[in-house]
Amino acid sequence: MISLISEITDAKGSRAGRGWLFFDAECSFCTALARRVRPLLEPRGYGLAALQDPRVRALLAIPEAELLAEMRLLTADGKLYGGADVIVYLAREIWWARPFFWASRLPPIHALLVRGYRWV
Repeated sequence: MISLISEITDAKGSRAGRGWLFFDAECSFCTALARRVRPLLEPRGYGLAALQDPRVRALLAIPEAELLAEMRLLTADGKLYGGADVIVYLAREIWWARPFFWASRLPPIHALLVRGYRWV
């Protein structure tokens, strides 16, 4: 799986050494968010790609009905995260967002994050 991750490239031909954030390119909110976080994630080794990309669909092997339900993060070691867990995972990668990561470790906070993500 790791070799497949390293073979995915974005529209500019760049590769991501630490993982890929996949988002719904047909959702204006998701696309705007992806544009905002790209400058934070790319220097940290993460790439961004649309869930609608056929290579992403093949790589994730998630049923079509579930594929666009939430954003996904596939790490270089093959771990797949979805929804609020993506936000939590990436928060620990950015120094100023680590308090958010630490707070999310508390079960009631994590449950609120999951509900909030589903609401948005």
